[in-house]
Amino acid sequence: MTEKARSKLPCRMAKVKSPRQVYLAKRRNDKITTVLLQIGLLFVFIGVWELAATVGWIDPFITSCPSRIVKILGTIDVKDLFIHIGYTLGECAIGFVAASALGILIAVLLWRFKKLRRVMEPYIVVLNALPKIALGPIIIIWVGAGMQAIVVMTVLICLIVTVISVLNGLMAVDEGKILLLKSMGASRTQILTKLIFPANVPALVNMLKINVGLAWVGTIMGEYLVSTAGLGYLIIYGSQVFKMDLVMASTVILCLLATAMYLAVAAVERIVKRKYHGE
Repeated sequence: MTEKARSKLPCRMAKVKSPRQVYLAKRRNDKITTVLLQIGLLFVFIGVWELAATVGWIDPFITSCPSRIVKILGTIDVKDLFIHIGYTLGECAIGFVAASALGILIAVLLWRFKKLRRVMEPYIVVLNALPKIALGPIIIIWVGAGMQAIVVMTVLICLIVTVISVLNGLMAVDEGKILLLKSMGASRTQILTKLIFPANVPALVNMLKINVGLAWVGTIMGEYLVSTAGLGYLIIYGSQVFKMDLVMASTVILCLLATAMYLAVAAVERIVKRKYHGE
């Protein structure tokens, strides 16, 4: 081997990537490709929507279009718009946190007391099947026609699903591991905090992701029933006076808020995965 060839050998070896580096690079490229496709699909949808309204394929008075949405947003007072956004976002956040915390607590109690779980199981099934909107007039009478009624509606929409999801996760933990801790003298509280909850952290995060969508559904349903402010109020008002541009603009803002909330939970999920799975 010549001296020149030897001098080039380390450089060539340095360029060789390890299997882990290749895998990480592939994952990174896949993520970038997915995000670009998602953004591209959104722009295609917006473009087709605007084109369809421009050439007359659809009636923009009924379906609106991106340019009309931007135009009507420009006519709304920014302060008033943020007041409506603040009302809806506050109601959704309070209902989301309350339902998640209360649902986890109820699920833990049902896991802890087997007899209680057997007694309550058919009632949970019935409550899950019950259309919550049917309770709207009763909720208004019970708690009043205000923000509290909307929060209660949000909690009702999310609560039973939270209980079922968390309880299923708690019950799915390997019974052999529980017996092992019991044989070592661990208490129920220690089993819960040292085994059950750590094993269910990913499931809890998934439950939060589900509750994001349910919380927004509950909030808007509540605002449909009783509200004097909020994005649901704007949607009802716009439909009553046939301002479909206002309805669609409010819906777009709702989509943006729901997306932001979902991304926040997804960020928590990434932190959890790094902590518990080293990803």
